[in-house]
Amino acid sequence: MVERAAEIGDVARRVLVSGIGLGALACALLAGAAARAESLPEALVKAYQTNPQLNAERARQRATDENVPQALAGYRPQIIAGLSVGLQAVRDQLPGNVIQTATLKPWQIGVTVTQTLFNGFKTANSVRVAELQVQSGREALRNVGQGVLLDAVTAYTNVLANQTLVEAQRANVAFLKETRAITERRLNAGDVTPTDTAQAEARLNRGLADLNAAEVNLAISQATYAQVVGSPPSQLRPADAIDRLLPRSREDAIAFSLREHPAVTAAGFDVDVASTSIRVAESSLMPNVSVQGSVSRARDTDSTLGTFGTDQASVIGQVTQPIYDGGTAASQTRQAKEVAAQSRLVLDQVRNQAKTAAVSAWVANEGAKIAVSASESEVKAAEVALAGVQKEAAGGQRTTVDVLNAQQDLITARARLIGAQRDRVIASYTLLSATGRLDVKTLNLKTPDYLPEVHYHQVRDAWHGLRTPSGQ
Repeated sequence: MVERAAEIGDVARRVLVSGIGLGALACALLAGAAARAESLPEALVKAYQTNPQLNAERARQRATDENVPQALAGYRPQIIAGLSVGLQAVRDQLPGNVIQTATLKPWQIGVTVTQTLFNGFKTANSVRVAELQVQSGREALRNVGQGVLLDAVTAYTNVLANQTLVEAQRANVAFLKETRAITERRLNAGDVTPTDTAQAEARLNRGLADLNAAEVNLAISQATYAQVVGSPPSQLRPADAIDRLLPRSREDAIAFSLREHPAVTAAGFDVDVASTSIRVAESSLMPNVSVQGSVSRARDTDSTLGTFGTDQASVIGQVTQPIYDGGTAASQTRQAKEVAAQSRLVLDQVRNQAKTAAVSAWVANEGAKIAVSASESEVKAAEVALAGVQKEAAGGQRTTVDVLNAQQDLITARARLIGAQRDRVIASYTLLSATGRLDVKTLNLKTPDYLPEVHYHQVRDAWHGLRTPSGQ
């Protein structure tokens, strides 16, 4: 019986030495494929370049840029050309009961130029609104970019952790299968009872269920990775936390989030948009001054047959002052004021949310550090406990189920360590995102940064043209 117990102890030691820990398993995964292994920065570059959500947001921002040239069009003249051609039958009855008939082919061509000189500062304020919308949109784009990069970090670390957990569960199943086989041999030799065999069988089935759950989670995380990053994962290198980029205190994290988080700055620009929109609405109550010049030539348009053709040229100045429009402009002004009040309240709300997110991220990151340290200690203690149970089992002082329990405790501790190390990486990137600094420049990613102002300057002063700067 002592020899059988020692045999079980040897099985446990072989599993222990096989290195099912996070670091050892990661090294084993990487040893055969170091040349083609993908790092976290490389995955972030892929996501930054190909993620559909981020590219869609960039297209939305390019569309927002077009609001500025549309508003600037109010400063420019409006030119309209007209041409009309027809066929007209005329029958005139003249004094003395004289009938005069003719078939005319009238045509008229003309050009009209209209230039607004003053419209209650509507154009100037509309341009300002459009420019502020561009600024707000850029911050919204930056916020989406942060979210995509954080999603990529989460997807990457989930795949890495689940790959490691699958290998750990496979090693655990191998140990449990061998333990069951040894127990069955001992049962045949009369050293144990059927209860010991049933316990080994039950523990093996639990291990198989845990392995299946780990494989399911790995498949799900791989699919999520492909969705976020743009390609399925292969071998992944271990990821590290980014403590060097993080604020040094909770107060610094709060200050950075209130000053630099794109959601806060975007909400600030939205307040400016709403405030300027009030002046746009008020312009409808002010006078409008415009000048219009026109040139036209007409032939065969006189149905009295007294004039063959007419050439005209004119310059007309026009001043209009709204007196009463049924209350539309007044209502629009009141509405704009309420929207401005709402936007200021939204800004306060976003600031509070950013502060809460910064505090939560800071606390979570600090807690993740403690969790990793505690899990490492737990693993070391579980390894010592398993080694002790092995020795006691070899001396006949422990049973099969004691060895199985010690092994299960070690597997649970290692799984907890895998999760803690994953959470540690995610928490550090989450804190960087909460401060508004999760971007290509801060992370020093090897990819050109997308600069929305490039497209803005390409279209801002465009007077004509249907093609986009990209050639569409």
